[in-house]
Amino acid sequence: MVAAVEAADAMCKAARVRLTRFEITRDALVTVTVRGALAEVEAAVAAGAAAAAGKGEVLARHVIPSPEGQLEEPIAGPSPGAAVRGNDTTP
Repeated sequence: MVAAVEAADAMCKAARVRLTRFEITRDALVTVTVRGALAEVEAAVAAGAAAAAGKGEVLARHVIPSPEGQLEEPIAGPSPGAAVRGNDTTP
């Protein structure tokens, strides 16, 4: 968990990306997901992996450029500016 927090911090500081997801799975594996321009995400992932490797084990890192529309929200979370379902307070 400490390595994942280090990675997320390094990713957000290294490039203009937005942290969209932080998921802990069975066996204490942690996934950190960011969104942004492709070059920014690539730089962020490289910085995050380097920071995490200093604190723990990095099992994988991956960048998905332009995910298919149906996969984008389940994988990366809602796109910036998207309405959050169930939280609309307008009458």
